Amino acid sequence: MPAKKRSDLGPTVFVLFGGTGDLAKRLVLPAFYQLAQEGLLPRQWLLVGNGRGDVTHEDFRKHVRDVLAEFGPKPAKKEWKAFAERVLFAGGGFTSDSPGSLLDVLAGARESLGGDPQLVHYLAVPPVAFEGITRALGQHGLARNARVVYEKPFGTSPASFRTLDRVVHSVLDEQQVYRIDHFLGKEAAQDLHLLRFANGLFAAMWNREHVESVQIDVPEKLGITDRSVFYDATGAVLDMLVTHLFQLAAEVAMEPPASLGALDLQAAREKVIKSFRPLDPAEAVLGQFTGYRKVPGVAAKSGQNTFVAARLWIDNPRWRGVPFYLRTGKRLAETRQRVSLVLREPAGPLAGQLPDEGNVLSFSLAGDGEIDLSLVAKRPGPGLDLDHGTAAFPLSRLPGADPLPAYARLIYDVLTGDRSLFTRPDGLAAAWKTVGPLLSDPPPAASYPPGSWGPAGARTLIAPGQWLLGQ
Repeated sequence: MPAKKRSDLGPTVFVLFGGTGDLAKRLVLPAFYQLAQEGLLPRQWLLVGNGRGDVTHEDFRKHVRDVLAEFGPKPAKKEWKAFAERVLFAGGGFTSDSPGSLLDVLAGARESLGGDPQLVHYLAVPPVAFEGITRALGQHGLARNARVVYEKPFGTSPASFRTLDRVVHSVLDEQQVYRIDHFLGKEAAQDLHLLRFANGLFAAMWNREHVESVQIDVPEKLGITDRSVFYDATGAVLDMLVTHLFQLAAEVAMEPPASLGALDLQAAREKVIKSFRPLDPAEAVLGQFTGYRKVPGVAAKSGQNTFVAARLWIDNPRWRGVPFYLRTGKRLAETRQRVSLVLREPAGPLAGQLPDEGNVLSFSLAGDGEIDLSLVAKRPGPGLDLDHGTAAFPLSRLPGADPLPAYARLIYDVLTGDRSLFTRPDGLAAAWKTVGPLLSDPPPAASYPPGSWGPAGARTLIAPGQWLLGQ
């Protein structure tokens, strides 16, 4: 991560499309305010919210303060006053035909900051709006030298991805594009490659000879009440599998890059995604929690999935024959974010005698992150009794640790121009190719009760092994 400083960041106008929407409320605005608290914004900046409504600057400032009171960081009176005077709103929407008041507000912002400030456009809007806003940015002269952040999913199908990619590149150069996947901004997600490349012990076992399987498990207790319309059009496969879980699999499986610079790190991540074998629908389980269709905003006969478990294969020399088990869902028994490498049982005098889970290296992605190493050891005593011992390394306790939440980290990277934790079109094209068979021929979504671990088929999928969570 770049050094935490702002002295070398020029004047910046941060335009938040969908400024009063759910995503902005829950994640983007709190992250932006935290950067202000940490002193990581440019010395001269303005935040301009955009939306269809006729909202005054003062009303939007009140909305932002209410958001921070609910989701944090809760602003102190003195800090809030300094922050709020830089917050503006441009209503009337933004399309190629009608820019609303955004051009006028940005003209005033440029005048107040002086010169030619850096424009950062953040599209916190549904994917269906990406194309129109992108074309409008070009039409109204707001694309030149700007940085544009696209939320996931980037497209909703292989065909829509290709169309959106063409539109984006007709307006923007690739170096201007920041396709965000906030799981890549999590502290422990970055240790998926840093721990390996910095420690010969782990580098030596990071292959099919020593790893029996990999589990990427992101269950959620939460439902979809606040985003039901979006979710019913998206589902778990598009919301989580083709985005977060595939990117985490790439973090685990990538070959060592030439460096940890943005271009080399991106290239290594995207190259391995091209080795993902297209998903076999027979190796996937879809589910829908009981009561989903009664949620306001969900179609009465919706067959949308709220759960997916899949077995992914990576066809390259390092990982051939090693199953990657991916699982996520809504209204499950726990909320966790965990990546686990299950190590093979070694040959020798203890072969066949180790406990079921054996030796496991795990990364908890929640919060500030944690690395856990579960090892088989002899239980102290007169007999030869084997048991598990676990060593935990909370990343926040490392000397000098100063973690940022994932969204704050990635917005900071956009401000500094660091694209190393953002996705590229070649990798996304390969991800859509991988998920294509599951989208075109999905198995029916099996019902599962809220508070459970999903459909029984997910346990069958991993047999004779078992999921490390939920046993």
